[in-house]
Amino acid sequence: MADDVKVRYSDSDLAKFKQIILEKVEKAKKDLELLKSAYKNDGNNGTDDTSPTFKAFEEGSETMSKEANTQLAIRQEKFVRDLKNALLRIENKTYGVCRVTGKLINPERLKLVPHATLSIEAKNMQRK
Repeated sequence: MADDVKVRYSDSDLAKFKQIILEKVEKAKKDLELLKSAYKNDGNNGTDDTSPTFKAFEEGSETMSKEANTQLAIRQEKFVRDLKNALLRIENKTYGVCRVTGKLINPERLKLVPHATLSIEAKNMQRK
């Protein structure tokens, strides 16, 4: 019968992880807003009076930074989504359980990567 017992983190551990994740969600959302506002900003850096060559260089640079900001924003949105999914796993009491091995993910790993769904062991198995 003992084999039927599912290994999971205690409710108090889950509450601690939830607090960490909620703080990360808030920060991630703020970072995302900064990225979006930087992307939406035209960022005219006062180059109207300068030489056409410099203006063209500025526009090229601006396009590159908008593309970079867009990529960062997409990654940031995925990070927020992953964190919110981790909160769902906390509610379901499946948080911190490796989806490959079924073992508990090391708490130190979860503090660093709170949205992790794989243990280091499972991650290493994937690389082979």
